[in-house]
Amino acid sequence: MLNTLKRIAKDLLAITWIRRVYEAVNRGFLETFGSSRLLTHLFFTGNALPFNREQSAVLRGRRNYYRNKSAARTTHVELRRNVHRLEKGLTMRPRRDVFARDYITETIEFYEVAVQQSRTAPGTMDQAELDWAHDVLTEYFAVSARTDRVVETARERFAAAPYAAEPTGRIPRPKQTLSDLSYDDLDQLVRQRRSVRWYQQRPVERELIDKALLLARQAPTACNRIPYEFRIFDDPALAKEIAQIPFGTAGYGDNLPAVAVVVGKLDSYFSPRDRHAIYVDGSLASMQFLLALETLGLSSTVINWPDFEPLEAAMQRRLGLDTSDRVVMLIGFGYALDEGLVPHSAKKELDTFRRYNE
Repeated sequence: MLNTLKRIAKDLLAITWIRRVYEAVNRGFLETFGSSRLLTHLFFTGNALPFNREQSAVLRGRRNYYRNKSAARTTHVELRRNVHRLEKGLTMRPRRDVFARDYITETIEFYEVAVQQSRTAPGTMDQAELDWAHDVLTEYFAVSARTDRVVETARERFAAAPYAAEPTGRIPRPKQTLSDLSYDDLDQLVRQRRSVRWYQQRPVERELIDKALLLARQAPTACNRIPYEFRIFDDPALAKEIAQIPFGTAGYGDNLPAVAVVVGKLDSYFSPRDRHAIYVDGSLASMQFLLALETLGLSSTVINWPDFEPLEAAMQRRLGLDTSDRVVMLIGFGYALDEGLVPHSAKKELDTFRRYNE
């Protein structure tokens, strides 16, 4: 017994020594190569693998963006972006008599392509998207001064586009207060929602999932692109399989009734400057999805997704993801087990993360 304890103590000391040596060497590299952008560039020139998948995804996304412009699609992200830019111009105070001159021709080109698709392949495009574009363009030309040749040429092309639609009122309007929801009500909901890892083994009604997704899509996104998908697995066997792919689900992943994989779509962007938008927009939508689930009597847990090549490759194969698709996170959800426990998860005090005017 004494010899066993001595051996365990020796092993623990060895592990501690190895950890400290690793940390010392690691800190030396980080202090050196993290001291300037030039040294950082040199470091990753010889160690390109950590960011290779993201670099490939960004480049593939840009390629797909331009390829998609000539393909029939359910949603036309380039049209969505430009129509939203027009919306913002319509809300400016004071609003200029002539605006959007630098991109109105391009917008009409996008609109013409969408109209053509709706005529030659009915039912293949999101009709609400096209109606929204038609309404906003109608309003834009209604308020634009007829003094600029570029705008007037675009106006003529818009009028000539063969799309007869009744106005649906999808134009800028004063903000409405639709409910008397109070801060205290929201506070109660936010504190009630906890990361639950133990669930009843009962199916989650798809009607409830879809209701939660309708609220998720209301989250703001850059230029209203909505650059994400929610890949839902509500078959228990499939949910279990998907939940086992990421780290962090050991011990509870096999009891998740349903799993959502939030996938960012980098083919929504033509420039690498927007490469982080999928994570921001996908996360905003995910938070609203979580809160919506809570209001419907469903609990949830966020499953972190590490940028780790073996897991990335496994998820890409399993979901059939394009190189330009990036997993943002996974969300497990269902009906909470009554006797299941949740962590306390003490939060930081306000003074530790809030600063004013510094």
